[in-house]
Amino acid sequence: GVTRLLLTRIPFFKEIIVSSFSCDSCSWSNTEIQSAGRIQEQGVRYTLAVTSRQDMNREVVKTDCAMARIPELDFEIPAFSQKGVLTTIEGIIDRAVAGLEQDQPVRRATDEEVARKIDEFIGKLRQLKEMNSPFTFIIDDPSGNSFVENPHAPRRDDALVVTHYRRTPQQAAMLGLEGEEVDAKPPDAAEDLRDEVLQFNTNCPECNAPANTNMKVVQIPHFKEVIIMATNCDSCGHRTNEVKSGGAIEPQGTRITLRITDPSDMTRDILKSETCSVEIPELEFELGMGALGGKFTTLEGLLKDIRDLVERNPFTLGDSSTPSRTGKLQEFIGRLQEVNGKKKAHFIMDDPAGNSYLQNVYAPEEDPELRVERYERTFEQNEDLGLNDMKTEGYEPEGASGR
Repeated sequence: GVTRLLLTRIPFFKEIIVSSFSCDSCSWSNTEIQSAGRIQEQGVRYTLAVTSRQDMNREVVKTDCAMARIPELDFEIPAFSQKGVLTTIEGIIDRAVAGLEQDQPVRRATDEEVARKIDEFIGKLRQLKEMNSPFTFIIDDPSGNSFVENPHAPRRDDALVVTHYRRTPQQAAMLGLEGEEVDAKPPDAAEDLRDEVLQFNTNCPECNAPANTNMKVVQIPHFKEVIIMATNCDSCGHRTNEVKSGGAIEPQGTRITLRITDPSDMTRDILKSETCSVEIPELEFELGMGALGGKFTTLEGLLKDIRDLVERNPFTLGDSSTPSRTGKLQEFIGRLQEVNGKKKAHFIMDDPAGNSYLQNVYAPEEDPELRVERYERTFEQNEDLGLNDMKTEGYEPEGASGR
């Protein structure tokens, strides 16, 4: 036979894939639907009060993980008992009747009493199509991808109630999602903020026009939380991003040494805080603390930023530079471009605050090319970080305790 696929969009809903199979030999045909989108954030439940023939003709998208129910008859179509289908309410009833009638000849021969009760129930289902009395039709889909037509859209339909709900751990496991713990605590407000992008108003650092800065808290695996801030100016097109440490200053400083031996090392993630200095001994190069600010990028991206920093300096490569200085810097840029894994070099990050990070691709195992050292800060380093004059205990005046 031949299967035809059609990607279509249901108005006021979403995209679906309709597959239709037909056989020329026996004339058998079958139609199924699949959602063209992802599983939604929440499940959905449609409750429709069917009161007229027009309601029987409403289009229905029923996925294979959806449950259909008619409370008046205590009738239910369990999840995963039927394939997904694009039909009407009358079509769902006809499909249920056809499924119940399928094995009736065998039942009449083996268990006449059960067959008689099923015949009575089939009769009740067929009476629903005559609309002698109203009934309630419910579709409950944990994936959120089922749909019941609202013929009055975009206006509200008084006969249709749509309820969105949070999936239970059992429903998430049924859909193949990572189930939540049954006794898990409800997330607090701080946890919710970690999944949101916060936005506040600011001015562009280039043209001073009003702009927006987006801020997001990101958890770096095997490290800590950082805050990524990005500003985009619609007036002049200027873009900037900066990374702030989400934690406190560590008790000890951190010195990270990576031996670059392979081009794949250039794809390692790097968090360079604003207190971190960078050194490449083979190039006799050192980038001081505060240069380039905080960045969350890759090793290749950081080396590119270093090259751009040198090239944009008008006193080194611009009209104000001297030929001797220009030649030396051009040579340095060429050697810096060669540090791509083919030429071995050492990349050293020294952060007295201990808030920098270089990805260990073998985590949680040890990385043979990566060495992380902890050291005690000197008085001068504490002075640069403002720790020598910082007093966090016993700072209240003597008279404050008597109040």
